[in-house]
Amino acid sequence: MLGSVLRSNLNLKQLTGLISGIIIWTVATFSTANALETPAKQALLIDYDTGAVLFEKNADALMPPASMSKLMTVTMLMERLKDGSLSLEDTFPVSEKAWRKGGSKMFVEVNKRVKVSDLLRGIIIQSGNDACIVVAEALGGSEEGFALTMTERAREIGLTQSTFRNSTGWPDPNHRMTARDLAILAKYIIKNFPEHYSIFSEKSFTFSKIKQGNRNPLLYSNSGADGLKTGHTEESGYGLTGSAKRGDRRLIVVTNGLTSAKERGRESDRILEWGFREFDNYALFKKDQEVAKARVWLGAKDLVPLHVENDLLVTMSRKNRRSMQVKLVYNEPIPAPIIKGSAVARLVITAPDMEKIEVPLLASENVERPGVAKRVMAAISYVLFGASAN
Repeated sequence: MLGSVLRSNLNLKQLTGLISGIIIWTVATFSTANALETPAKQALLIDYDTGAVLFEKNADALMPPASMSKLMTVTMLMERLKDGSLSLEDTFPVSEKAWRKGGSKMFVEVNKRVKVSDLLRGIIIQSGNDACIVVAEALGGSEEGFALTMTERAREIGLTQSTFRNSTGWPDPNHRMTARDLAILAKYIIKNFPEHYSIFSEKSFTFSKIKQGNRNPLLYSNSGADGLKTGHTEESGYGLTGSAKRGDRRLIVVTNGLTSAKERGRESDRILEWGFREFDNYALFKKDQEVAKARVWLGAKDLVPLHVENDLLVTMSRKNRRSMQVKLVYNEPIPAPIIKGSAVARLVITAPDMEKIEVPLLASENVERPGVAKRVMAAISYVLFGASAN
């Protein structure tokens, strides 16, 4: 059969303007060693739609997440609301353990009952340790049991490095997360709980006649931020898992290990601003749109059209967009029979300082083998004229 051939560069001008809709996961990592520096001990910036990593620093290092781990407590509660086993009007009892818990508080009262809707705001806006324990005891029987369930569920949704020992982020040598896991969790919350996500952008909440402001500093800037959660302990330093949206683009940022609340806000805002300024998303092909045609060997048709399975969106540096190359790669020609929907080629996307992206291309139609006479003629043509004939 004919050999492996690297096929044509697709014209970039033909690609721009072809535009989006539902998005294929296109993950890229960029070389940012000299592009950005931060005093944060751990940091990560990703594009929400494509998963592209725009910046990372120690993103897979285990770290104390402090109150940022309350995002997992919130997730456990929101999942119960989503599956209908709980409602916002349901109430949970307050134990003495919850009432006595120190640190940031919602100020629940012992032996009273609190609505789920209030507990959500008490955790998200007020960062209430007491509210977390109320939820943990109601859903898990005990905080310890709930923490085990948190860890199990975290693994199921892709948080491969996270281990929880409590519902609050209270210091514990075995209570650990990574910046990458926090970014994955933020994306999971934004994607799966749109009906509750707006709570993260509320700037204050009053409970027991005590008004407290949202601790997320990004909400008070012009960054487009609408979530998610801060954290601080002496061991962890100051951290933030945040998200901001400008137009159709959303970025997720995680920082930790900073020295003050002021530095936390400044660094998280600066990293987001850099990401929006330096990168953009580019729509290349729509779902099922023909990308190219590939030559067929011994087929009833000489060419088979190719398409991507989903809309193709890529994230890249604005300055390197003009250097983007899109190549069609396949073993030429493709032998018949060809089944519609089978992956027969690849689209390879490259740009400076970006890891190569490869996307499967699918056959858009069936191509049967021809009758004996055509196969004989094709073989004779190949002997006489080589690979240029079919």
